[in-house]
Amino acid sequence: MILVRQEIGDVLRDFRLQKGRTLRQVASKASVALGYLSEVERGQKEASSEILASVAEALDTPISVIMREVGDRLALVEGNSIPDTIPDEFVADFDADLVAR
Repeated sequence: MILVRQEIGDVLRDFRLQKGRTLRQVASKASVALGYLSEVERGQKEASSEILASVAEALDTPISVIMREVGDRLALVEGNSIPDTIPDEFVADFDADLVAR
């Protein structure tokens, strides 16, 4: 079974390490308890959207970028391909919806 909280934790840890920041630095800047953030990174705790937003801000990374990475990793685990562009049929459907409005 795929655990979304595990993927979120892995992504947060990866971004933190890429930025060269310690767990303590990010927890302090995000106003999150060090132990709690550690549990989130290890996939042991579910983070609320508010906590995720605070951590993303502490990492100077848009939450959309973090969630995109989580989605891409989940897609790979599920065996789905990750398109680099939006498929033409989605664009056509979106355009048709805009015209109808």
